[in-house]
Amino acid sequence: MDESDAVPLERATAAEYASWFRALADGTRVQIVSLLARRGRPMSVGQITAALDVGQSTVSEHLRILAGVRFVLAERRGTASWYRINERCVACFPTAADIVMGRPVPASPSADDSLAVEDHHA
Repeated sequence: MDESDAVPLERATAAEYASWFRALADGTRVQIVSLLARRGRPMSVGQITAALDVGQSTVSEHLRILAGVRFVLAERRGTASWYRINERCVACFPTAADIVMGRPVPASPSADDSLAVEDHHA
């Protein structure tokens, strides 16, 4: 593509990607995403708090932000919430970075891999 042919992202797409980048603009949130991805199983707020050595209210607020952009999904079990990584959403993140930077876009997830919106507010 010739530089003069370059067009900006559509406003809605740019806003969505910006929300993803904002969600990861905090070291503790990056740690939470990394921890959940590496553990590969749901974790409670208490387990995440113990692993990161930060306060429970801080972890809860970070999880709320991460769930808001669907990087993590919450599941209620009794009175506790268990959090897990949303593999489909996180898999889209490198593609978003490539698009923003004007790089060739990796293969997009298929329609069957669309984001699970219904379970991110648990």
